[in-house]
Amino acid sequence: MPTGLLLLFTSSMAKGSLGRKMYYITFFLQYLVILLTNMGFILLGGKALKAINAEFSDSPWRLQYFIILTGVAFFIFAFCVPTMSDMGIWLIPSTIVTFVYVIILLVVLIGDGKANTNRDYHVSGSKEDRVFKALNAISAIVVCSSSGLVPEIQSTLRKPVVANMRKALYMQFTVGLLFYYGVTIAGYWAFGSEVSEYLPNQLSGPRWIKVFINAAVFVQSIVSQHTFVIPIHEALDTKFLHLDKSINSGENLKRRFCIRALLFAGNTFVTAAIPFMGDFVNLFGALALIPLTLVFPSLIFINVKGKTARPHQNLWHWFNIITFSLIALAATISAVRLIVYNVEKYSLFSNS
Repeated sequence: MPTGLLLLFTSSMAKGSLGRKMYYITFFLQYLVILLTNMGFILLGGKALKAINAEFSDSPWRLQYFIILTGVAFFIFAFCVPTMSDMGIWLIPSTIVTFVYVIILLVVLIGDGKANTNRDYHVSGSKEDRVFKALNAISAIVVCSSSGLVPEIQSTLRKPVVANMRKALYMQFTVGLLFYYGVTIAGYWAFGSEVSEYLPNQLSGPRWIKVFINAAVFVQSIVSQHTFVIPIHEALDTKFLHLDKSINSGENLKRRFCIRALLFAGNTFVTAAIPFMGDFVNLFGALALIPLTLVFPSLIFINVKGKTARPHQNLWHWFNIITFSLIALAATISAVRLIVYNVEKYSLFSNS
């Protein structure tokens, strides 16, 4: 179950346990998260292509051109791979590319870290600025870690459920921690507080390594964004395609082409216009993902089992509800503050 489908499954749970109003609120927030995540992937793919171009040219193209190329690539993939069942052939190559990418990146980072003797880990800014930066970091971590729920949920599809879930959690917080967060930790260790938000921009080494790393980022962004946005594709297909005909019939191919083209044209335009799209991803990470992943499960427990559960269980879940609701509120305020700051700093269609 990809993260996007997991979010829709969550909204269905909301409808069954918390009522219709909560269902619509959850559904709306989830679709916003999916759309903004897709825009974030478009920006990531554009930056990867621009970094490749910079290796072969002293005057690389504007970022917007690469964002458009990325949007076209996403559209072609979404048109040719219309459903999640068609993704199977891409998963193994995607996994191989990811592991090779991570290993090469870690090796380069360790070399750069050893060569960099002037690392500075001091976080600049006033105390207030550092607090807001920490809150933004929490939002970013939640967004980046949301896909970690996938193996945990998938493991419940076969028995024994609890044992399988524990195995998935052990894998997530051992192998996943080593590779997924290893890059983040190594990057901060190598470059300190001056580390770039797009790490490949700071790497040393031969040209082929930089090209491969950025190419891997671009290819993986195509596959990863599809797993997030597939619920929107399927919802639109259900609404506009002829369900009594083959998905690859002539009429359905025309309709699918137009639907996918309109979706990615809109997302690509917004991404090209707003160079700080990552700030909006952080906003909805704070506004939606923190409540959905850290507050919502405890609300379900209280609503379903609150009357029969032991006092310490109810206390624990109320602690989660209150604590993470406050964190979500503070992180949302921090994300809005950052957006306002960048609105004043950047212009539309900025080349950065």
